Amino acid sequence: MALRMTIIEGKGEFNYSRYQENLHIMLSLWDEIADLADFDKNDVVTTEEFKKAMQSSCVGRSYNDFPQAMKMFIDSHFKILDINEDGVIGAEEFRYDCASRIAVDNVDILDKAYQSLLNDDDRRRGGLNLSRYQELYAQFLGNPDDNCPAIYLFGPIGQES
Repeated sequence: MALRMTIIEGKGEFNYSRYQENLHIMLSLWDEIADLADFDKNDVVTTEEFKKAMQSSCVGRSYNDFPQAMKMFIDSHFKILDINEDGVIGAEEFRYDCASRIAVDNVDILDKAYQSLLNDDDRRRGGLNLSRYQELYAQFLGNPDDNCPAIYLFGPIGQES
């Protein structure tokens, strides 16, 4: 995961010092996850243990209340998505991210998902800034409401158009 983040952040270029930073983030995240989720202390985090840990540390909490390593992971992910490094995830960057991870057959599906994320402030600024991304990420992890806009943070749900 650290190598992937480094190469994506560098748009194909490998920066060893950035790799070391990303490796530290990933190892810290894993240590925190293991501390939170390895309930039986067998050095294995099962899917069920992970779900329980995410529920106890994320549901109903704001970004500021998340474990430090989780915040570092979220912030690093924002940097990956902000391809042009302008501090805002625009529609094109959102499309690129979605198209690189999921199969879609219509750009309108991606645009609809992106527009569903935006509030009036986001539209005025031209997209999602870091603090708004953090807020949406916290909602994605911690808000059980299926009508919450954050459900579209990683792309469209199904193939609705």
